[in-house]
Amino acid sequence: MESIAEPAFLLAVLLIAASPGPAVALILRRAAVGGFRAAVPTVLGLEAGLYAWALLAAAGVAGLVAASEAAFWVLKGVGAVVLVWLGVQALRAAWREHRAGRAAAGAAPGPRRGGWAAFGEGVLVQLANPKAAVFMVAFYPQFVPADRPLFATTALLALVQVALETVLYLSLAAGVARAGAWFRRPRVRTWLEGVSGTVLVALGLRVAVSSR
Repeated sequence: MESIAEPAFLLAVLLIAASPGPAVALILRRAAVGGFRAAVPTVLGLEAGLYAWALLAAAGVAGLVAASEAAFWVLKGVGAVVLVWLGVQALRAAWREHRAGRAAAGAAPGPRRGGWAAFGEGVLVQLANPKAAVFMVAFYPQFVPADRPLFATTALLALVQVALETVLYLSLAAGVARAGAWFRRPRVRTWLEGVSGTVLVALGLRVAVSSR
């Protein structure tokens, strides 16, 4: 239990969770456009994907992905396509709302994703990130004592990370959702969809051109 309670591990997890990236961009968009309840499945999906990568790292699968040039490039391509697709979806939503004008006061927002669809989207974004494989292989072994089983200890460490990130991301979503009425104003919503779409496309392109 000492390694799990290490301040260095907890601090590293918090810094990782707070760093900007696809997960944060996706959560901000979901919470701003759909409210807190719409963001919850996305957060859970992202964390399920993170935990899956941790278990794959402990089992050695993530290490194979990190070591294999072909696997890394394939996964990188999939990740880039997923992020660009999400960004294009947001840009299309912004364009549709701009063309419609959203002139009517109190116009209802566009259709929301179902809970399972949002959950699956979060899992896909996380699993399609090749950097996650490299990160897991490099990160967790630092905190696994030599006299402890690798798989069980990594699984436990990952649970701690998932718990901390879930609290942090749900708090972020709740804070954004409180300003939901403002975010869902027609002009603001159009602007938000456009900005989030641009960010997601840019992140996808960055994944596509990134190296190990």
